[in-house]
Formats: sequence, structure tokens, C-alpha cells
Amino acid sequence: MCSIADALSILGDRWSLLIVREIGFGVRRFNDIRSNTGAPRDTLTTRLRELEVAGVIERRRYCERPPRDEYFLTDAGLAVSPVLRELHNWGERFVQK
Repeated sequence: MCSIADALSILGDRWSLLIVREIGFGVRRFNDIRSNTGAPRDTLTTRLRELEVAGVIERRRYCERPPRDEYFLTDAGLAVSPVLRELHNWGERFVQK
């Protein structure tokens, strides 16, 4: 299989990229990520799990009662930053507003 296809199988949808963007900006909690991306609750839950399984993010518990987690980029997640920056630049240049 192609490396691009492999990468897209993990990061190739709107929500995954927006989640990685938000966590990279320091937005670490579920409700804040949801608010900033507009992702539906179920979709956000699914994408966070998928990104964690893929090794792009890691989850850390910050409260036991009720159980609450924060999300952080792994080295793999941090490596996506230049890709997001280039997507931003491309959007600014070529996508009509």
C-alpha cells in the first residue's frame, strides 16, 4: 500500500485533522475540543479513540471522580504540524472565502 493512503487512513478526514490542530494549540479537554471544532459528540469520541490507537495522541487522566482525561500529541502527532501549516497556507491561497 502507498504511504499516503496509509496516512490518510488515520488522518484523512476533517475531524481528525481539526482535533490534531486543537490539541497542538493546547486545547486538551473533550468539551473544549468539541466546542472549537464543532464535531458531534459521538464523532469526537470515535476520532479521539482512533487517534489514540494509531499513536497520534495520548490520553492522560486529570480527574478520577468523575473520570476526566486530557489529550496530548505524541511525537507522531507533533510531526503532523508542518502538514497542517501547509494545508492552512494552501487554503489561504487557493480556497475562495
